[in-house]
Amino acid sequence: MTGGAKSAIELRGLSVTYGSRGKNDKEVRAVRDCSFSIARGDIVGLVGESGSGKSSALMAIPRLLPAGTKVSGQIFCDGEDISALGEEAMNRWRWRRIALVPQGAMNSFTPHLSVERHITEVLTHHMKMTRREGRECAAELLKTVGLEAQGASSVLDRYPHELSGGQKQRAALATALACGPDFLLADEPTTALDVITQKEVLDMTAALVRERGMGLLLVTHDLPLAAGLCDVLIVMKEGSVVEIGPSRTVVDAPRHPYTRKLIQAIRSLEERTETEGE
Repeated sequence: MTGGAKSAIELRGLSVTYGSRGKNDKEVRAVRDCSFSIARGDIVGLVGESGSGKSSALMAIPRLLPAGTKVSGQIFCDGEDISALGEEAMNRWRWRRIALVPQGAMNSFTPHLSVERHITEVLTHHMKMTRREGRECAAELLKTVGLEAQGASSVLDRYPHELSGGQKQRAALATALACGPDFLLADEPTTALDVITQKEVLDMTAALVRERGMGLLLVTHDLPLAAGLCDVLIVMKEGSVVEIGPSRTVVDAPRHPYTRKLIQAIRSLEERTETEGE
């Protein structure tokens, strides 16, 4: 595990089971007895194939799984069992302590609301700012995530469909950072972006996280990307955590057969690509 004495989110024996949707459907156990932690100051990558339970584990932390989902185990933040909190108490943790950048930037926005409204509503509700204070803060947040080149005020007044994929992702990050959270949860945040924009957004996210001393949990199926960005890697397979360790150690000396298989597959693909390019 990461952490020690540092402020941390800790999952202990987390299991997530989705209920059946029809008469002939069976329950699906997406996460099986998982335990790991994310400390402030650490960037942690949660990796594995599609369907391995990564997103379910992440979404269990802020308690944003679909209604009817069965969750067992405990989730602690700075020693407090947030999995036992009522909904009203949990709402005080969301945004201010634990913020989410969901999968696909469009999932962060309501189409008929401007970028300004998305950010200022978070600030007025959770930080008790006035609308004027919220707009000023929102403009600064957009500058922080690199949107000043397009003119922060003009981005504030635009609607989600008027932004490029990279701009939407940066605006989603600005919204997540609005209340100065201790922890950021990012679920495949750059899946729909081109490779260059993806790297720009992730490098910027990592820099902001380190600058602010936050903890980041990044869910991705891209092991090379995670290995280059993260301090710690957590490898999941079929709902279970099979390996945890410093990124370099996991890549250079994997212990679990599944991790070794993933790394070998990536290296084989890279070798084939290099050969075809000659």
